[in-house]
Amino acid sequence: MRGWIKLALLLAYLASFHGYYAERVEALGLGVPLVLYLGLAALLTAGLLLSAWIRQAWLRWPLALAFAVGGLFFDAYLRITDAYLTYSAFVSMVYAGGFVQEALEQYHYAITLAAASSVLVLLGVGLRPGPAPRLPQWLPIGAPLLALALLIGMLFVRAGEGARGLPVMYTPLAYLSLFGYEALHDRVGPREPVTLAQSSAPLARDIVLVIDESISGNYLDLNTPTGVPSHLLQTYPGVDIVNFGYAASAANCSADTNVTLRFGGTREDYLRINSTQPSIWQYAKRAGMGTVYIDAQRTGGNLQNLMTDTEKQDIDRFIQFDTTPVVDRDMAALQQLIGLLGDGKPQLIVINKLGAHFPVHDKYPDAFMAYQPALPRGRFQDVADTGSREGFSGTAQDWVLYRNAYRNTLGWNVGEFFRRLFAQADLSQAVLIYTSDHGQDLHERGNPGLNTHCDSDPVMEEGLVPLVVIQGQGVKALDWQAYLAQNRNASSHYNLFPTLLKLMGYDASAVAGAYGQALDVSTHDPFTFNARYNARLGGKPDFRHIDLSRIVVPPPHEAEEVNVAR
Repeated sequence: MRGWIKLALLLAYLASFHGYYAERVEALGLGVPLVLYLGLAALLTAGLLLSAWIRQAWLRWPLALAFAVGGLFFDAYLRITDAYLTYSAFVSMVYAGGFVQEALEQYHYAITLAAASSVLVLLGVGLRPGPAPRLPQWLPIGAPLLALALLIGMLFVRAGEGARGLPVMYTPLAYLSLFGYEALHDRVGPREPVTLAQSSAPLARDIVLVIDESISGNYLDLNTPTGVPSHLLQTYPGVDIVNFGYAASAANCSADTNVTLRFGGTREDYLRINSTQPSIWQYAKRAGMGTVYIDAQRTGGNLQNLMTDTEKQDIDRFIQFDTTPVVDRDMAALQQLIGLLGDGKPQLIVINKLGAHFPVHDKYPDAFMAYQPALPRGRFQDVADTGSREGFSGTAQDWVLYRNAYRNTLGWNVGEFFRRLFAQADLSQAVLIYTSDHGQDLHERGNPGLNTHCDSDPVMEEGLVPLVVIQGQGVKALDWQAYLAQNRNASSHYNLFPTLLKLMGYDASAVAGAYGQALDVSTHDPFTFNARYNARLGGKPDFRHIDLSRIVVPPPHEAEEVNVAR
């Protein structure tokens, strides 16, 4: 009887993912790939079932726990993101392990459901088996280990690809094995000091890089006539505003883009450069500038976007807003910026804005509900990002509400941010570069899914960001207009690090040789973003070209404008 109970538990667990398996079968269609997939799935399933007959409890229960934790991890990710867990996504989650407490708080319902489900495999393998069938003694122990080794070997050969649609408890265990292998063989070398020569003093007293969060270039009036007012198209006394239009992001995930912007990785060599070359902070300090990092997303000194304590040592002032409500974080960052611009000190200032990462229900005050109907408010006032999707099923009407709430958020965290900047800040000795870490897929095409970015197979809008340069007229910096015609709607994040270095006075030819072209020359950018930043095990990055002729223009009829102009 115990044997039948264990078998029923395991089969019930496997059957609970029938939709996941059916989706893979449908995607493969009839042919050799389907046969290979079914064969591998059968071997993995057999390994799981045979593991239930391990006689030694000290072997059986640890294996049961490993399967249960692996299944829990995969199932929770699937429930939260409605997306398959790729190896690249697994690595990104490992790097973001410092925020597990926030994930538990925000996704406790989905994680609880996944945990309840994983009890089936825990008990199915772990409970003491009944009378053993006539099996070789080694088979119950060897079968699951051989099955896992087979999966690891296949993933190793295919650079982490190929586990989609297979029994879910194996996949995180195989990924963890690959990650451990990479960690043991990762020898990129120490961080190097600054060696580039300077040809002049910094060209501006204050050099500012504003990295917004989840701002899609096609939702602002900078590029779309019906877009949300950004207050960057107006003219202001004493300030030049140069709109470079659409730009391609480094990647479609926040951490990947931010680390590239801080270390200057190029398309051809971003992993080595980001791991071993000097940071933007080191370059600024060598140029005689102070360094300031304003983080409107995290609190309590927590680091994100692959920043380390070693990198932080080169930041003179590290500013977060522990007691500021989420809705006011960008305005608090603005007030810090205004103060820094007026203190007379030469500084590099990097701002990591709160922006418009989901959830966008409560990231704007009531007075900025210019677009209606919008998502219901009141549940996410204290959530900076990655809020629970409970109640949001991804229907067409859900996305209408989302897009309107997104527009309202842009009106506050972009439009009002810059309105106040121009009204209150002394920009006379400053150069400010504004962009976003990545764009958004707000499902304007009616495509399924709940993600807005970080997809393994992204739409072009996930890599589409704004790019604007703001310069005080008292600054004689780079000639932004010289190649604006060529570079507008044709540059990328990969041009920003060399631009910042040239603003700091580093030699133009040396900068171009190490990091590529700045915005004051023709960038010749391929206009692509990286959809596989964590290219592992010999795999290649997946650079996606953005075809501006196919970019979605957000439908204006969704928005009932009640008070857009301010």
